[in-house]
Amino acid sequence: QVQLVESGGGLVQAGGSLRLSCAASGRTFSGYFMGWFRRAPGKQRELVATITSGGSTNYADSVKGRFTISRDNAKNTVYLQMNSLKPEDTAVYYCVAQGYGSRPENWRYWGQGTQVTVSS
Repeated sequence: QVQLVESGGGLVQAGGSLRLSCAASGRTFSGYFMGWFRRAPGKQRELVATITSGGSTNYADSVKGRFTISRDNAKNTVYLQMNSLKPEDTAVYYCVAQGYGSRPENWRYWGQGTQVTVSS
């Protein structure tokens, strides 16, 4: 069983930055593929970024060049650095583990989510 706890969400003005953190339980964290999804109001869940156990990353086109996913295996933590935030980035952001691809059903573990609100 893997537990994921997100933190770092909040309210920020357009153009600002936030860093989300996701602390994971489990002794085999370094072997997990990790990622972030988001759900904007009235929309379906959308893959934001993924990072493999080896550190390879992948991003949604909408966040490329603005967001960076990273991991610290010593701390069992994955991060999402979000820069140049836009109002359309407003969503609940979910940390995910043990999965692949952009379909939510392909990811086994989910955090509770953290709200990010970007004001114009």
